[in-house]
Amino acid sequence: MNVSGERLELEWLRGWCEQTSAALGLLMSSFLSTHGFPPDENAIILATDESHEATDALVDLTPTPSDLTTLYWVVREISWPDVENGYFIHSASTVATHFREYGAVQVDDESPGIVFASDGGGHLFAVAGSGRVWRSTTASWFHDFEVAAASIQEFLEQIGRRVADSRN
Repeated sequence: MNVSGERLELEWLRGWCEQTSAALGLLMSSFLSTHGFPPDENAIILATDESHEATDALVDLTPTPSDLTTLYWVVREISWPDVENGYFIHSASTVATHFREYGAVQVDDESPGIVFASDGGGHLFAVAGSGRVWRSTTASWFHDFEVAAASIQEFLEQIGRRVADSRN
């Protein structure tokens, strides 16, 4: 678990991607027999030079927590429509587009948060300046948000466990 104040490390993140991709592969290999229909495409898409440029543009657009920048240095996006009701970490270019359209979200008494992810139910996940991850209580940019994780690392650990738990 990421202790408050510690930064997300590239090596930890790369290891998480490898472990979670392996668990996702196992989940998808048994998905049809378990659920009776084929899965959609579920993947951790790794960063590219183009996505690094999009991350730089996001940082130029708005103050961006360092852990989110680290995440985007390794991961372009995550699309898991078949893990529980779905989990999606948006690309930096999508986050920038949404920021331009909707702005930041108010999360309790913290600095405004940047929406970077969502679930299949339309709930949004935002990261604030403190590094905490917040989840919308409704499928809306404009309603209350509650703490979902103490850090992006903890958030990734949580959704990674959901991949592993979905296999059982």
